[in-house]
Amino acid sequence: MEVSPLNTSLLLILFAVLFMQSALLPVQASDPNRVKTENGVIEGTTNAVSGIHEFKGIPYAQPPVGDLRWKAPQPVINWSGVLQTHDFGPQGMQHPFGDMVFRSRGMSEDCLYLNVWSPKTSRKAKLPVLVYFYGGGFVSGDGSEPRYDGESMATKGIVAVTVNYRLGVFGFFAYPALSAESPNHVSGNYGLLDQNAALLWVQRNISQFGGDPKKVTIAGESAGSFSVSAQMASPLSKNLIAGAIGESGALLGRDLAPLSDGEQKGVQFAASLGANSLADLRALPGSELLDAAFKPGAIGFGPVYDGYFFPKQPRDIYAAGDQAHVPLLVGWNSQEGGPDGILGKDAPTPDNYTKDITALYKDRAPDILAQYPGATSDEVVQSATSLSSDRFIAFGTWKWFDEQCATGGKPVYRYFFSRPRPGASGAVHSAEIEYALGNLSTNTVYPWSTDDFNVSSEMQSYFANFVKKGDPNGAGLPNWAPANSGDAVQIMHIDVNSQLQPDTTRNRYVLLDQIYVAKKAAGQ
Repeated sequence: MEVSPLNTSLLLILFAVLFMQSALLPVQASDPNRVKTENGVIEGTTNAVSGIHEFKGIPYAQPPVGDLRWKAPQPVINWSGVLQTHDFGPQGMQHPFGDMVFRSRGMSEDCLYLNVWSPKTSRKAKLPVLVYFYGGGFVSGDGSEPRYDGESMATKGIVAVTVNYRLGVFGFFAYPALSAESPNHVSGNYGLLDQNAALLWVQRNISQFGGDPKKVTIAGESAGSFSVSAQMASPLSKNLIAGAIGESGALLGRDLAPLSDGEQKGVQFAASLGANSLADLRALPGSELLDAAFKPGAIGFGPVYDGYFFPKQPRDIYAAGDQAHVPLLVGWNSQEGGPDGILGKDAPTPDNYTKDITALYKDRAPDILAQYPGATSDEVVQSATSLSSDRFIAFGTWKWFDEQCATGGKPVYRYFFSRPRPGASGAVHSAEIEYALGNLSTNTVYPWSTDDFNVSSEMQSYFANFVKKGDPNGAGLPNWAPANSGDAVQIMHIDVNSQLQPDTTRNRYVLLDQIYVAKKAAGQ
């Protein structure tokens, strides 16, 4: 039969239509890198060495730009065709810290993306899920940092996710006109709302990557750990998670500033820019806002007590047992702060130490000296390091631990990480991340030893076991009993020879808590 030109054209059109439709078909076993999310099809890559499927730069909310600057994250607009998710999305607006290495596509306000690493993309796999929030003081950080890379965790049978969220003035700016336009009558806390939106995205989509939405553990370090304590406390997120890991940080060290205080900060910041209205503020280039927020002495922005994301102060939420009742693995490092945090430039002598403690604590100085003694120079260095670490971040983390033990209703596992990086005298703030996530090899700054890799293997196994079953214990590991399982609190000291030891530090944290409560009552 002779085929007419018209029939040939119709056949070509039909083939073209069928080809385009094939790009939108559900995941096939022959194409594990193509996944159909609720908003459209994405295509990732497969790691040639590990076989892990990697999806980078998946949008979980609309770009928070223009009129969406300083609004709660909005649902993604569906796309047609196949979205390539081979590269990390942009990092949020920031001035990165010196130890941060990003693999992202530049910097932008358009930053609400997440990344997924999965060993499988079958809906039937029902693998446990780890969602990790980066640190950086709520002003810096990015989900593309190699130390957070999810490939290593995925090789343990876990679907790993890292999340970008808004930072600094873009993530925590409160302002009266913003509160007035909000349906919830609040402003600020946009970065925390971003994290909540990511957790909701995980609930709706992670099964497509082989994950189980009922087995989601959230984790983070420093500001990421603060975020974990916040998501556990918020009624918006507490029912979206099955477990939590906190590394050095929590919102319970002190009360958050109320929304009204945050709004007044916002008014002052706007005035410093010559902005007289919300429209003026939204019209400013993002780079101008960023530079103004990082000027010496600039007004800082962080989480606020808003009555919505936080219906009560986080301390009160945990005290009442209104937080997520899930297993918690939490701890901190041996040198979160240095002795200069107490001594300044003073030599570490007993006399200088007593003088500096008295200046800080006035009539409570004798109580502090009893818990942090300094009879010799060596003891001064040790006690000043411990107190500096506690004042910086360990005390708030302890308060979170203590309240969760009392009211959380689930096992709480506490660690103390003391493995120094090569050349260091102690385990400094953030030093444990590469160990815990199995990413030592991504940090080429240090000449890691066999001992370092052994410590990492052990710590990662503890974390992976916890993500899988809410319990860090497993074959070949020193037994780790929950801290709230008996009369005496036990802490896992993680180093070359990890071992469970009785807690000998409780009295000093109880004292710091008493001092804080007394100051609060006095309005200080």
